[in-house]
Amino acid sequence: MLVLDLTGLNCPLPVLKTKKFLSTLDSGTEVQITTSDPASFYDLQEFCQKTGHNLLYQQVSNDIITTKIKRK
Repeated sequence: MLVLDLTGLNCPLPVLKTKKFLSTLDSGTEVQITTSDPASFYDLQEFCQKTGHNLLYQQVSNDIITTKIKRK
């Protein structure tokens, strides 16, 4: 599984970098994204809803948000 570490970046950079990264991947590829900006929890949900990517799960632990997305 591919991992994208975006900890330390604030809105809107996590979504923008996720979008750019996903655009380079084949359909069906899964990516685990780690972020630290609390807004990214909801921003990545909205991003998936708007773009059609599949949000597989999200978890928050010690102020780190882990999001797993499957590219459409």
